[in-house]
Amino acid sequence: MSGSMAALPRQGIIILTYVLAALELTCLFMQFSILPYLSRTLGLDSVSFGYLQTTFGVLQLLGGPVFGRFADQCGARAALSLSFLAASALYLLLVASCSPALPGVFLLFASRIPSALMHTLPAAQMVITDLTAPTERPAALGRLGLCFGIGIIFGSLLGGTLNTAYGIQCPAILAFVVTLLGAVLSFTCVPATTKEASVQSAPQGGTKASVFDLKAITRLLLLPRVLPVFLVKVISGLPSGPGITAGLLLYPGLFLVMFSIISMDFFQLEAAQAGYLMSFFGILQMMIQGLVIGRLSTHFPEEALLRSSVLVFAVVGLGMALMSSVLHFCFLMPGLVFSLCTLNVVTDSMLTKAVSASDTGTMLGLSASVQPLTRTLGPTLGGLLYRSYGVPIFGHVQLMVNLLVLLVLWKKPLSQKGEKAR
Repeated sequence: MSGSMAALPRQGIIILTYVLAALELTCLFMQFSILPYLSRTLGLDSVSFGYLQTTFGVLQLLGGPVFGRFADQCGARAALSLSFLAASALYLLLVASCSPALPGVFLLFASRIPSALMHTLPAAQMVITDLTAPTERPAALGRLGLCFGIGIIFGSLLGGTLNTAYGIQCPAILAFVVTLLGAVLSFTCVPATTKEASVQSAPQGGTKASVFDLKAITRLLLLPRVLPVFLVKVISGLPSGPGITAGLLLYPGLFLVMFSIISMDFFQLEAAQAGYLMSFFGILQMMIQGLVIGRLSTHFPEEALLRSSVLVFAVVGLGMALMSSVLHFCFLMPGLVFSLCTLNVVTDSMLTKAVSASDTGTMLGLSASVQPLTRTLGPTLGGLLYRSYGVPIFGHVQLMVNLLVLLVLWKKPLSQKGEKAR
């Protein structure tokens, strides 16, 4: 164990990682709470706001695998510090866009550029993956759901309160200060590498490949024990959402990306009522991902949990096809959240076990790209389906897709044999 690792005990590094993830998510939800109001203040219409969101998604999609490879090659300290510095740059540009003396719309779109390197959650997942045994990993990754709960509750509360009391710049300024603090904590307290905790001896020969080596990234994705799990993660979660480790607003699928419109048109909810519904989502997610999944993972194999999540997805899809009120949806929410959380945590755990310890960051970066991919494609596809067929189509698609995935998993199980030694 290196001297930097010895500065903090293993459990202390894990706790600090959870704290850093909670700080980043709190700042992110503070930004989400003011972004629509800032866009309206700057004169953006709904189409332009959609372009802004798509820009964010595309940049995160492109940056995820590269950031993961950077984390593998440069270590946890560099990865977390870079992510927080990128977040600081985003919030600083957001503050500047609020100034009437500066070109606000240009700076608002420019503020999306650093998001390509804003991947604190995959970096935190990498640290936890490196510092936990394979049997402990699903529970440890699941506890990141508590960080999401903290982020959505405190971030939304602080963003709205500070915006009302002190103006729209205040939440962005606070987020800038907090992310700078996160960069300092990452640089001073996180060890340069966490790989030593799970790998006794790393291969020394050969020249390091470039961070931008797309061939190496593609090679990982096409591994026999990676591609099937990755495809299940994408296909099964697409109709509703590919996982909510960091929040439903971050990782929407076809249904969740249209949720704000569905809540207004179909459920006839006011803004405050929709907010309460999202808070209910957050509480369920904290409970299920932070408490339930870890216990289930100690009693059932990961493939069984994956099948159960796909099966529950299908049942919830049938319910969504038949629902006619927000009360019906509230009854379906526990099953929906359970499936989303289980799918995300279990697939991340399986993917990190399917590659060598030196490639876990790249693998988590690829996994994290599923969400911005859906966020990029989801608005167009979801909007077309909703306009043409209404809300029940999301339930029908979810039911049929997940029944097909379940059939494939039943016919051709994802073999857990040959799991690499850690």
